[in-house]
Amino acid sequence: MSETTMTFEAAMQRLEQIVRAMERGDAPLDDSLKLFQEGTELVRTCAKMLDDAQLQIKKVMTAADGSPVTEDFADEADS
Repeated sequence: MSETTMTFEAAMQRLEQIVRAMERGDAPLDDSLKLFQEGTELVRTCAKMLDDAQLQIKKVMTAADGSPVTEDFADEADS
């Protein structure tokens, strides 16, 4: 499945598999580099999906009177 058609959940599951494989440390260097590259692309894909979801949520939010409301999400670091 290509990263462009992969769901967020599938991408995260694949990332978890990659992390486990790399933590074992038994893969040859070349395979480890390929896993690292795949993981990096998956992180970018997931970040884009989350950014897109955040924009959609902002578009959907409305006030009690039906007027649109946009609020920035609070960063966890701000909490």
